[in-house]
Amino acid sequence: MQSLSSQYPVWFSDIWGVVHNGVAHFQDAAHALTQHRKAGGIVILVTNAPRPFTDVAEQLSEIGVPKGCYDSIVTSGDVTRRLMVDYGGGKVFHIGTPRELTIFAGLDVERVEKKHARAILCTGLVHDIVETPDDYEDLLAELRDLGLPMICANPDKIVRKGNRLLYCAGALAEIYARMGGEIFMAGKPYPPIYELALLQASEIVGRPLSKKDVLAIGDGPETDIRGAADFDLDVVLIADGVTDASAGLAATQARVRAQIPAANIVKTQKHLAWD
Repeated sequence: MQSLSSQYPVWFSDIWGVVHNGVAHFQDAAHALTQHRKAGGIVILVTNAPRPFTDVAEQLSEIGVPKGCYDSIVTSGDVTRRLMVDYGGGKVFHIGTPRELTIFAGLDVERVEKKHARAILCTGLVHDIVETPDDYEDLLAELRDLGLPMICANPDKIVRKGNRLLYCAGALAEIYARMGGEIFMAGKPYPPIYELALLQASEIVGRPLSKKDVLAIGDGPETDIRGAADFDLDVVLIADGVTDASAGLAATQARVRAQIPAANIVKTQKHLAWD
């Protein structure tokens, strides 16, 4: 990563699977991001967390991620709040855990029963430790029959927490789309979250930045890598987290390239480190 620091002054780094695993932060990753900033670079953490950036900053602090390793945070929750206003009509039916309710703070949008809703806000599974997407088939079919669009606050389908894999909002959105429901996606791999991150980086340096100034870093092929490719960013693939690196780094990169031919993967490594 040291060799890429001068080539790409701005890094868009994923968080979960790159900076931490939901339980503890990765010291090598925090060091690499900090060193990039010390060399004059900018780090924007870009995450599909379905909560405002203030919540994510608090979580990072709780698990020991040093504030000095990033300049700003852009979340799927930040983009979701805009979609809630634009498409929710002031009333949404919420699917998700109570810890994600801060996404409503300061908005003229209320949680209502499904029969009164103008849209669905999906931030994840209600009991994500024990439930699977199959548990939601009947509810999603009912919501589809009501003709409600779904605002998906987290396009991720799975995430690794410690040694466990948990389902995310993207898994429910996939089922809803398959049923014929309308979906609005807030986070990666969709452009709005990258546009907001690029705007924040430009504001930090005080001038417009080009996409060529930016290096994306992530572990999710369907979100981080595809999103970078679609937004025309070069990307570092972290072959860990939700990506299976058991076959080796070269084989993992080849598999991801086969999935996403447009991706310009400039480096593949098991962990983010200042090497």
